[in-house]
Amino acid sequence: MKKQLNRCVEVIKVIDYTNIPVHMKELLFVKINDCSETEKTELFRIAQVFDIKVIDYNQDTVLLECVQNESKNDDLITLLEKNYSNKIELVRSGSVAIESVSITNK
Repeated sequence: MKKQLNRCVEVIKVIDYTNIPVHMKELLFVKINDCSETEKTELFRIAQVFDIKVIDYNQDTVLLECVQNESKNDDLITLLEKNYSNKIELVRSGSVAIESVSITNK
């Protein structure tokens, strides 16, 4: 797999972080449409609990930005899909990582 990725034009360098302590995050944008006032209030509470940002909103839509690890983003998606099914749009990046500078794995 590593050899195939190195052949791709867009890939500059591939580093295997399998046994190395790393910092890893994933970007997730979630847009919730057709929100009532109580739903918007609840979304602001969810944002506070999950430590994510409300980056935009209007009278019936809320846009959330979440920069967390993959499992926390999965938990947020599960919660939102359960409570706001058919109202959400998701845009999710892949995970990005960098080697940790300290000895402990964070």
